[in-house]
Amino acid sequence: MNVGVKAPKPSKTIVRDAIEQDIVTGFYVPGERLDEATLTQRHQVSRTPVREALIQLSTMGLVKIVPNRGAYVNQLTITELVEMFEVMGELEAMCARLAARRIHSEQLVRLGEAQEECRRAQKQGNSDEYYYANEKFHQTIYAASGNAFLAEQANALQLRLKPYRRLQLRVPGRIARSLSEHDAVLDAIRSHDPARAHQAMCRHVVIQGEFFSDFLAAIRPLDHQIPAG
Repeated sequence: MNVGVKAPKPSKTIVRDAIEQDIVTGFYVPGERLDEATLTQRHQVSRTPVREALIQLSTMGLVKIVPNRGAYVNQLTITELVEMFEVMGELEAMCARLAARRIHSEQLVRLGEAQEECRRAQKQGNSDEYYYANEKFHQTIYAASGNAFLAEQANALQLRLKPYRRLQLRVPGRIARSLSEHDAVLDAIRSHDPARAHQAMCRHVVIQGEFFSDFLAAIRPLDHQIPAG
């Protein structure tokens, strides 16, 4: 067994990530049908991972699956995104505040390890690897809050916003800023300072929304809305 060698991502994960990026960057337009045959050819996979990817994307709210008709792009407006990032900021800030009071030593070690993974990805300039390390960092804090209901809500909204949180990391300079913001959150939690942890996390997540809005404004009209279908 090779220690330290990452297992390759499943085909459905690769296809899902590729489709979600095509959606949020406007390759697929709102209301457009996502044809399975076309997707299998585009991504050079069988229909099974495509179908699994579309199901996952439907749970994230990016795709709407209509019985006997297929899958269609179903995307948020900028206003809805900003509102969701505001709620995400408060949920995660609460997690950080509670984690500063309740985190166990093992969780603190995992949090530090997740931050080091983020640092390595930042040095490599790999935004996708940074995103997944960043996801681990945040999910560790959710668990460390010691509040299962809060962690469940934070995880659900994080899943809903996943493609947008990934995309905002492509804004020039954002990864470096994100890493610095993580350091502030980590320091506050390590110091068991709930108020500072709350403030640092809220600032970190809300900034994500602001950067994403700036980036998205350059490639799509702000008032663009997906039909409800």
